[in-house]
Amino acid sequence: MTERITDLIHHAYQPPGGFEAPQPGVFKASTVFFPTVAAMRSREWKDKTAYTYGLHGTPTSYALEERLATLEGGAQCLLVPSGLAALGLVALSLLRSGDEVLLPDNAYGPNKSLVEGELMGWGITHQYYNPMDPEDLEAQISSRTKLVWLEAAGSVSLEFPNLVEMVRICQRRKVLTALDNTWGAGLAFAPFDMVPGASPAVGVDISAHALTKYPSGGGDVLMGSVITRDAGLHLKLKLTHMRFGIGVGMNDVELVLRSLPSIALRYRAHDVATRSLAAWAQTQPEFVQVLHPALEESPGHAHWKALCGGAEGTAAGLFSVILDKRFTQAQTDAFCDALKLFRLGYSWGGPISLVVPYELETMRTGWPAHLLPGTLVRFSIGLEDVADLQADIAQALNVLR
Repeated sequence: MTERITDLIHHAYQPPGGFEAPQPGVFKASTVFFPTVAAMRSREWKDKTAYTYGLHGTPTSYALEERLATLEGGAQCLLVPSGLAALGLVALSLLRSGDEVLLPDNAYGPNKSLVEGELMGWGITHQYYNPMDPEDLEAQISSRTKLVWLEAAGSVSLEFPNLVEMVRICQRRKVLTALDNTWGAGLAFAPFDMVPGASPAVGVDISAHALTKYPSGGGDVLMGSVITRDAGLHLKLKLTHMRFGIGVGMNDVELVLRSLPSIALRYRAHDVATRSLAAWAQTQPEFVQVLHPALEESPGHAHWKALCGGAEGTAAGLFSVILDKRFTQAQTDAFCDALKLFRLGYSWGGPISLVVPYELETMRTGWPAHLLPGTLVRFSIGLEDVADLQADIAQALNVLR
């Protein structure tokens, strides 16, 4: 029996090579074997030419990293446990005590919490700039500014900034730029090449992406990525990634790999449905403003159209509405509670439509001039039939009438 157990552990059988299938294999490991001590001492993991330990990658994670870099037009990719972890990795890698980081006032809320919490505690200051005013961004850049965050479209209120001009300002001032590209997903525009043919290239230095959303597509995976083109910048991020022991599970990597081939089809379907519902929402008197970059009246529409082109599949699956100021927060909450198909929940990019009411005044330094007064509700459009979703919103509006 003792020999049999040893044989089970050290079994001599090796499956034949040459197996190919639509999905790549799933390789999971903490320990990675080396054939010799010399190999153990000489293998290099930083350039992905070999394997040393599970945290540093397996064939499965390498495959996803390369495909994501291709999707966004980058050269290198790091995987992290969530979209927020991607934002945190950028900050931890690039900012030191005495530095300053600039963020748009409509940045993703947890990123603002990070700079107001841990980063401030470490002596790293921050400023918020008007996302619709490139001159305000440039005026706030100083000798202490080491990083500028960009977001397109803006979180929750979905303004679309003049991203090209903002990148050009930062390039001219020699400040690194990091884009939260979760909304664009590598499909709405090319983050590293925003003006094809321009020399020098007009693009961000870093693209952070919550793979939880469109790349995963199922509402059941938490993961993020940090993509770059510059090898030196990538190495700086990678060393911080290594020192903090950041890793992702290969079963989750498998799920993203499985979903990635259909991302463009799903993104387009979300977009088409969202445009239809947003246009209909403009006809409802309870909604005094509808926010979606493809709507001509939406803040930053011209910037979105110039960068993204306007075709279907370039505007994601989110839209927000401002309910008339005569409705209280309690009435707004009752409207959201009355929805049947739209579920109350955070995140987006999955098959089920979601809704969240926001107290926007608590999330901004001041009420944006381009937004009408009222209460904001954000809809994330899933893959249900558009007519059914429209009927659901229509019946929920009855609680306000």
